[in-house]
This record gives sequence, structure tokens and C-alpha cells, in this order.
Amino acid sequence: MTINTPRLTLRPMILADAPDIQRLAGDKDVASTTLNIEHPYEDGMAKKWITSCQNMSDAGELVNFAITLTADGSFLGAIGIHFQETKGHAEIGYWVGKPYWNLGYATEAAKAVVKFGFNQLSQERIHAAHFTRNPASGHVLQHAGMLYEGSQQGPTIKWGVMEQLELYGVSREQFLEPELTSV
Repeated sequence: MTINTPRLTLRPMILADAPDIQRLAGDKDVASTTLNIEHPYEDGMAKKWITSCQNMSDAGELVNFAITLTADGSFLGAIGIHFQETKGHAEIGYWVGKPYWNLGYATEAAKAVVKFGFNQLSQERIHAAHFTRNPASGHVLQHAGMLYEGSQQGPTIKWGVMEQLELYGVSREQFLEPELTSV
């Protein structure tokens, strides 16, 4: 499964992506913005993560993509859609390497994956959350067509600190009828 956008190719992750994942996800600033990336990011963790994603994909729990530049194939991050227990509901999560921040790549990938979730995966609702201290991620979610739904203090813990989350979501109807949300 591959998704093409104007600048990106979202493709399945492969074990050959491990060095790029370790280099980019291993940046403390990248790790600090996500719930599940550890720091330090030790040797072997990227291969283990890729294998875990592939296993979850095989089990029908997740669709995960490497975010790459179409122009030269450079790996710049990852994005996935994780199916929830409630049928038709999914959560997206993503990270982008620091050299690629503030260039619109996360937004482009997120919008494509939300659209993919509704059009190809027949989801009825897609949601996401970000740490309050990472407002750039909120901008990504808004530009990807998601609507702000509120804040939640805890129970999310990152590096021993309780994090406040900002919650976003969008239904199929809201996303596919953008004139309703742009008023």
C-alpha cells in the first residue's frame, strides 16, 4: 500500500529504514514530542519497532507508513493509523525527523492518511492527540482537517512527567464535507 502526495511517498516500512529511523527518532527533541519513542534510542530498537509494526499490520490492528520524499526517496518520518476497539474508529500517530520540521511534511502526510482512512479503510471517525507543550502538532492536525475537541490532563506519562493532551477528531462526514467545517 502506497500513498502519493505532491511531495511525499508514504510506503510500507522496511528493515532497511532502520538506520534512518534510529538517526531521526534518536534525536531527543523528536523523542520528547511522542509518547512511544524512547531516548536514548539504542541499537536494535528501530528494527524491533519495524517488526512490531509489521506484526500489528498483519494482525489487522495498524497500517503504518514510512514518510519519504518523492524527489529522492529520503526517509523523513513515520505515520500510522491504529484501529480502535470501537469498529470504524482509528487513531493516527506520526513523527518527523527534526531536519524536516516546519516544512509542511507532517501536515501533508497526516491529511493523506486521514483521507486514506475514510476512503480506503472505511473508518467513521479518526482522532489524534498531542502533548500541550507541542502546539506545532496541533497545527498539523487542524490543517489535516481535524477539529479540536478539548484537553485532558493525564494519565499520560512521558519521562516521569504527567502530560496534558490536546484532543482532535473528525468524522467521515465532517472530513468529506469541508464546506461545513470552514464556516
